[in-house]
Formats: sequence, C-alpha cells, structure tokens
Amino acid sequence: MNWEGKKVGFALTGSHCTLEEIMPQIKRFVEAKADVLPIISDSLKATDTRFGTAESWQRQLKEITGNDIISTIIEAEPLGPSRLLDVLVIAPCTGNTTSKLANAMTENAVLMAAKAQMRNQRPLVLAISTNDGLGLNLFNIAKLMVTKNIYFVPFGQDAPKTKPNSLVARMELIMETCEAALAGKQLQPMLIEKFNDRVQ
Repeated sequence: MNWEGKKVGFALTGSHCTLEEIMPQIKRFVEAKADVLPIISDSLKATDTRFGTAESWQRQLKEITGNDIISTIIEAEPLGPSRLLDVLVIAPCTGNTTSKLANAMTENAVLMAAKAQMRNQRPLVLAISTNDGLGLNLFNIAKLMVTKNIYFVPFGQDAPKTKPNSLVARMELIMETCEAALAGKQLQPMLIEKFNDRVQ
C-alpha cells in the first residue's frame, strides 16, 4: 500500500511494558512516508515507570514523527470537524481505555480522538494490551468487535500459565491491520497464538 500523504493518528495509552515494541511500528509508518500525528493519554503524559520516563517517551515520539504531541481533550477535539485522520491507531490499548471506549466515555485526548474518528466513520484500529481481556473486560472487547469501523490488531494470550486472562496484540501487525482497515476489512486471523509461557 502507498502510505505517502496518508494521515495516521497514533495514540498511546498506559501499558508501559509494551511501549518499546510500539516505537518501531511508528517508525514503519514514517519510513513509508505517512504523516503520523502522536496522541497520548494522561498516563503517558505524566507517569514515570521502570520502563522509562514520561519525558523520554514523549521525546521519542516527537523525534520519530516530527510532529507535536496531542495530549489534551481540547487539542484532540478538532480532529472531528477537520476530518484530518485517514486511520487512527490506539496502541497499546489498555483494558481501561477499552472499557471507556466501549461505554462512550471521553476523558482524555486518546478517547476524544477515537470519538472524533468514529464520528467521521473512519477506521479505528485497536492493539489491545490488557491483563483482564478474558475477565471482566471481555464484554467490552466483544462490544467493540461488533462496532462499525473498529478493527483489531490480531491478539492472543501472552502468558496463559501465569496470567490466563491477559491478552496482547501482535504489535508487528499494526501496519498490516491498518491497511486492511482502510479497505474495510478485518485482518485475519484475528485470534492468534502469542505465548511467552507455553502450556506443557
């Protein structure tokens, strides 16, 4: 697919342990000459963890994309009327974000961007990373699966022995999922094997 000239919103939420996997995927879009607009949740804006500081992740995002970061609801709101984005990715998409999205809650920049994209009936791609994907959040994931214009990066259990409810997307398939979504299709298979600890 020719990404030159495409506007890609890339929204990141607080699954900090997956951020190192995400940065190379953002670079893929930039290298394909897409214009990538970074969007972050409040967690990415202010939380330092053992995986890196908020400042360091934000610096990487600006360096990779060459664009300023959208980090507030006020900054994200114009994405709706402007119809700016061809596709919006939320990666990683936490259980918290999944839950709020499924229940129409808009309390940060990422959720406002998602609301704007859905308003415009344009593709929204979710790369989930949640410890309760097969627990209470399964209901929310199911709601989103049957929602028009929402697509999922293929995902599976990442640690079935130690965290049996945990689901994580194969982040390396983000671009391929976006290509399919722009054609109105869900990349298949959607449910895949993603084991760190294999069942014996």
